Amino acid sequence: MTKKDFGLLLLIIVVGIVVAIINPRFLLPINLANTSNLIGLFGILSIGQAFVIITGGIELSVGSLVALLGVLFIDFIAVQDMSWILALPLILLLGSVIGAIHGWLITRLNLQPFVVTLCGLLIYRGAARFYTADGTAGFAFGQNFPELEFLTAGRFYGVPNTFIALVVITAVMWVVLHRSVFGRYLYAIGKNEEAARYSGIRTGRMVMAAYVICGLLTALSAIYFAMYTRSISPASHGQFYELYAIAAAVLGGFSLRGGEGSVIGVVLGTILLQELQNLVNLLGIPSSLNFAVMGGVILIGVLIDQQWHSIRAQRRLVVASRQTESRMQAEGKAPAITSQD
Repeated sequence: MTKKDFGLLLLIIVVGIVVAIINPRFLLPINLANTSNLIGLFGILSIGQAFVIITGGIELSVGSLVALLGVLFIDFIAVQDMSWILALPLILLLGSVIGAIHGWLITRLNLQPFVVTLCGLLIYRGAARFYTADGTAGFAFGQNFPELEFLTAGRFYGVPNTFIALVVITAVMWVVLHRSVFGRYLYAIGKNEEAARYSGIRTGRMVMAAYVICGLLTALSAIYFAMYTRSISPASHGQFYELYAIAAAVLGGFSLRGGEGSVIGVVLGTILLQELQNLVNLLGIPSSLNFAVMGGVILIGVLIDQQWHSIRAQRRLVVASRQTESRMQAEGKAPAITSQD
């Protein structure tokens, strides 16, 4: 756990204590379970976004993709009578393919990630609305899928299975990002893509792989969200979810310039966001201010990241100048500084 992660954890604890003092309902088991469920749903989505941000990119289409893949998943199992055992990997594959297409457009055709994913945001939202004729996709009354509902909406000793899934995915992605060559390559690309390319890293493949991971986790989130809501209005489902994911990554220490951040930080950022959302609800603050809270949180996160980056740059300069001075003194090129009484 980095210093940023530790500081974020302390902030979460402090905010939690304040919320509990203001409104004791915060600590009710049902509220904690609901909050944990939402943390699991948005946490998986945010980890996928983080893998793109680490390369210096951005993925703006995840909200629309959650709507499109969610609509398709419901249609497959509720209308087309496809087995969920087949529909689930099919949706995951489709999400991965879309991620690969984004990566290909960015790395092979040299398009800007912002442009590619912004177009995706519009295309997938329109496709979802067209597929349902702008209607609502949902399960028929009494239509149940016991095994699937256990995986997506069940609980294990009171802990939502979505939160357990987030813990498992976090562990896997932590190893991928922090303990593998692939992860080190992603950090190198985010720091300086040109230098990484000259050092022999196949930057195009690495960036494309990051978008594939993002597409895969987005597809998994789409399935969870579909089973959570049980019905999807394609015009609004998943709207602004990309902001939640970006905000969680930024709060978790991921720099929008790329090359910085940790998986643990993303999860902590998601927890803080859901904690703040819970605070808004418990205090009776109008829900219309939710997005204002989100915007403020993102702004604060970016400002903190900017200041932290400046401080680190100054420290590096000071250390480098001291090393240079020491080396010159050792070589006799500069007089040693002595104290005089």
